Amino acid sequence: MSSSPESESAIFPSESPVAASIAPQEMVGEGKAWGLCTAIDLQDCHPDLIRNADHIRRYVVELCELIDMKRFGECQVVDFGSGRVAGYSMVQLISTSLISGHFANDTNNTYLDIFSCKGYDPAVVEAFSKDFFGARRSTATVTLRY
Repeated sequence: MSSSPESESAIFPSESPVAASIAPQEMVGEGKAWGLCTAIDLQDCHPDLIRNADHIRRYVVELCELIDMKRFGECQVVDFGSGRVAGYSMVQLISTSLISGHFANDTNNTYLDIFSCKGYDPAVVEAFSKDFFGARRSTATVTLRY
């Protein structure tokens, strides 16, 4: 599927040359997309890091500082589920929307979603997240929301 920045729906995988050619601050704002959503899949994370609620909370604080987002309320981090779906889930409201994550014990994978009506750099978020959770591989998909 091919999308141009002018299209009504633009989805850019992290490997896409289109994603690298568009500055985030140009994607969102008055007369542009309402918001920017980045879905990040982290594979082969360090098990101790994704099973540590304090580490997950620290990730949210540091990520918000990095991308200049204001946290609204407390970060919710809950460990639940069984079997394949066991692990922590996280939700943090931000003044411009929310950050959420799911941390899968069974596979040591992490699934993050960052949605904001304020622009940010998805590549910075992906690299920071990969490093923070010690992931061996990552992919990100950026979606403009209208």
